[in-house]
Amino acid sequence: MSPCHQLLGTHEIRIRLGISRQRAHQITTAPSFPKPVAKLSRGKIWRADEVEAWIRQHRPSTTA
Repeated sequence: MSPCHQLLGTHEIRIRLGISRQRAHQITTAPSFPKPVAKLSRGKIWRADEVEAWIRQHRPSTTA
């Protein structure tokens, strides 16, 4: 799967940012966070490239 089509769930976002489950929920429901591409039975999923762009803009200290 090419990087522009990779998907992330809340767990992957939490690991990527090094934050708690509760903080991940707060971030992913904030108006500035990208909208999920789908809502599955196990939770929402986002496009990885959109999440990474959000991280670069809102949390530059966590960019690798």
